[in-house]
Amino acid sequence: MAAPSVTPSTASISPASPVLRDHRIPADGLYEGPRALRRVPEKWDDRPYELFEVVPQGRIIGAEIRGLDLSLPPAPAVREELNRALLEWKVLFFRGQHLSSDAQRAFARNWGELETNPLLATGDAPEVVRFDRSAVPTFENVWHTDVTFRERPALGAVLQLREVPPVGGDTMWADMAAAYDNLPQDVKDRIDGARAVHDFVPGFARFSSPAQLAPFQELFPPVEHPVVRRHPETGRRMLFVNTSFTTRIVGLERAESDRLLRLLFQQAHVPEYQVRFRWQAGDIAFWDNRATQHYAVNDYAPHRRVAERVAIAGDRPF
Repeated sequence: MAAPSVTPSTASISPASPVLRDHRIPADGLYEGPRALRRVPEKWDDRPYELFEVVPQGRIIGAEIRGLDLSLPPAPAVREELNRALLEWKVLFFRGQHLSSDAQRAFARNWGELETNPLLATGDAPEVVRFDRSAVPTFENVWHTDVTFRERPALGAVLQLREVPPVGGDTMWADMAAAYDNLPQDVKDRIDGARAVHDFVPGFARFSSPAQLAPFQELFPPVEHPVVRRHPETGRRMLFVNTSFTTRIVGLERAESDRLLRLLFQQAHVPEYQVRFRWQAGDIAFWDNRATQHYAVNDYAPHRRVAERVAIAGDRPF
């Protein structure tokens, strides 16, 4: 007699795992997926503001400050709370201030000595840089941190729009602490303790001739800064390289340095780390230059855009 046939139960059948074709993306790209977005450092005393209104403009970066007249000297308590807002939000916006040049400089001086910059056009005082896009090209269309070619890059800057085009001309800022936080661990390991060279020449060569730049080479020799700096007030680690001024990573072969810098430069391009501000005449932006990069959007030709910036001298990055 033939043996009875046996049909296995469906529970005992394991479908074969699908086989995918070989696939790989380049290792130096940006990565999709969840990102860690922390506005303030861990264990930070994140308490309410009491002396003005803070209106967030982004998840982790950018806030509008309401209820202050910047033409008046801030009381010590207001200055202290504004500084806390700057540390927590990295860039602060003040609508419709219409400050005189004197008042703009006076406000910035609450945070320290003011810088001058002989490489850029000035307004009615040496400390006022004037960006008149109808006159000469200047820094636009590139993510950068201001004056990292100095031994002591600026602490921050106070920018006011004097004339605004009918459309376009926004400015964007990126949080470089978030950029560092979300790097793959192997990249963090590679840049831990690394230093990079910063030089004014490549950034300014985009819109200045060699004859214009040559006299400043002795005044501004190349300098080295850590690839990852610590914020002197919050202690956060921040990515501190930028497309305009960082030329190479010390100790690496040129090809390896270029490849790693390309990856690091890309981090400012992640939208989750950014805020975008649409200007009106008389608006002020005050940003922490230690913690951010920014990008002036040049999409307003043939219209005119005029801005004036006052920069606050900073410390030596560590």
